[in-house]
Parts: sequence; C-alpha cells; structure tokens
Amino acid sequence: MTTGQTPPYRADHVGSLLRPRALLDARDAHGKGEMDDAELRAVEDDCIRDVARTQEDAGLRGITDGEYRRTFWHLDFLRQIAGVEITEGNFVARFRKDDGSEIGFKPPTMTVNGRLGHVRDIQAEDYKFLASVVSRTPKVCIPSPSMLHFRGGRKAIDEEAYPDMDGFYADLARVYNEEIMSLAGLGLRYLQLDDTNFAYLCDDRIREATRALGEDPDELPHTYCRLLNETLAGRPDDMAVTVHMCRGNHRSAWAAQGGYEPVADVLFNELDVDGFFMEYDDERSGDFAPLRFLPEGKTVVLGIVTSKHAALESADELKRRIDAAARYAPLEQLAISPQCGFSSTVDGNDLTADDQMAKLRRVVEVAEDVWG
Repeated sequence: MTTGQTPPYRADHVGSLLRPRALLDARDAHGKGEMDDAELRAVEDDCIRDVARTQEDAGLRGITDGEYRRTFWHLDFLRQIAGVEITEGNFVARFRKDDGSEIGFKPPTMTVNGRLGHVRDIQAEDYKFLASVVSRTPKVCIPSPSMLHFRGGRKAIDEEAYPDMDGFYADLARVYNEEIMSLAGLGLRYLQLDDTNFAYLCDDRIREATRALGEDPDELPHTYCRLLNETLAGRPDDMAVTVHMCRGNHRSAWAAQGGYEPVADVLFNELDVDGFFMEYDDERSGDFAPLRFLPEGKTVVLGIVTSKHAALESADELKRRIDAAARYAPLEQLAISPQCGFSSTVDGNDLTADDQMAKLRRVVEVAEDVWG
C-alpha cells in the first residue's frame, strides 16, 4: 500500500483522545448506579460524534472513536474473551514522569483460567456506530494478543486448560482472527494493534524481569510475530493493519525506556503488517538507526509529537527530525503522528483539549509541508 493515499496516512494518530467532562460525569453516574447502560451509551454516542468531527476538522483522515467507551486501552477488550479473568492488581507498577516523580499505579491483573473463546463480536457495534458518523476512514484500535502473555508469562496461564503453550497461542490467534474477520465483514479497512511488549523488550530492566518469569526476551519477538501473523491470516487485501508500540502511557508517565535495536530487525521483517507507529518523542526511544531494517512496502509512522506534555513542537523542529529519520529509511516510507494516545486510560494525560487539538493540527501541517 502507498503511504498517504491509504492507511497509515502521512498525518495520523494513535487513537485515544482526552475524555470530555460530560463523558466522565456520565461514567461516574453509571458506576454509582444512577445511569443505566442505554443512557451511558447515548452520552458516549454524542461525545464520539463530537470527537470524530474534531479529528476531521484537524485534517486527519483516519478517524477513531477516541476510545471513549473504554476505561483502559486494553482491558475493556480482553475481558470479553472467554477464559480471561481480570482481577484487581496486587502489585504497584512504578510509572515515571520526566520531572523524576513517580506514580504508584495498581494495574488490574490478567490471567487465563480456561480455554479461550470468541463468544461475541467485541467491537462490531462500536465500529458500526463510528462508521456511521464519519466521512473519512474509520479506524479501530484493539490491544495486541501478546498482551495476554507478556505480563504474566506461562505462570498466568492455567496449565489444565493449556498444558502446552502451542495450544494457547493457537486458540488466542483463532479468537482474534474471528474478531478481525467479523470487523472485515462489516467493512473495516483500517485496524491498529496496540502492543507495548515489543518496546518493553528494549528496556534492560524489563528484559531481566522477563527472564525471571522464565521467558527468553530474545525469542519472544519471534513468538509474538508468529502470533500476530496467525491472528491476521486471511484478512482482506485492502485492509491496512498497523502496530503501535508504547513504553507506557498513564497520566503523562511512562514505564520503559530503550532504543528499538533489540527488536527492529525481527519486527520489520517478520511481522506481516503495513505500518508501525513508533514512539520517538524523546531520548527514551533511542535514535533512528534501527529504521535501517525497514523493508520496502512498509511504513513507519514517526511519533515525534508528544502526547504527554502541553508544549507544542515547532514545525521546523519536527521537519529536522523527519530529515534525521530519512537518513535510515526512505522518506516515502515515513509518516508522522503523536507518539501515543492522549488518554490511554480514562484519566488522560496532563494537557488540555486545546493542547491536543493544536498538536493534531501541527501533525497535519507538517505532513502537508513535507509530503504535499
């Protein structure tokens, strides 16, 4: 696929957007039992109409629902797979801010306690609504299937349900494939898989923790590429699929750091997708040298506009960074976006809706200047 005319677009974005006050208030009322499911969905619908219009007004061509129906970017989807159990977190994850402060956060824990099954279409109704209110390309973002393995490894997967891991991966790929093919049948042609794990495997501290779980951090990228390829098998030829890599994004804080060198060759050359959204907003992401592994026919969307801070990057600064990346990968195989979502969890990052809009407009402006 040719970048610019088909997804991923020259100016793109990762998916999640800051929640408006009306939506936050409705979710709070729903949680207290003061609003039923239908009333909450009506508020979500109204807010999604507005945020779709906001994206189109900014000049974007790939339009999401802002992930407005979710609390977490991944758990709201994964909990709807049969065999998956989500429980209250029992450990504190240390998310760090650039000023050196930390946020103690207890993320819910995912375990597999039975055979995996696709018991319902998870995104179908949400996609149909989004498609009905946009004039451009509706884009659906879902968590990568690797999320059900990486954080707990073999220990988080019931051994009676899955005495061997081949059976687990086969069922996981089948469940995801059924979901993706149902969306394809409804007309979806732009899908994004959100995967923190490839980027986490670039962090020396997390690589060591992965070994402590009994996993090989050098082998997992190969395993996850095979899993994703099986997940996407049989998709329509005109369905664009991208993978977004993230080092943690919660209230403007992050969890991992390290350049892409440990995973780039495997990722670019073994994963059968059209594009890669890659965080490149600060030194934690390393340099652009790993882009040298990018083969023909695939696109890297450079996440050089941060979603974590309000300060607006200058157009000249962004163009200089694009030029630097183009020393390692052809300019025609590059695009730009914010480095992550603005609200991966319902809390949102430390900036305003006006800041968010300015950044989206800047992405479009720079893309038009660079690629026309």
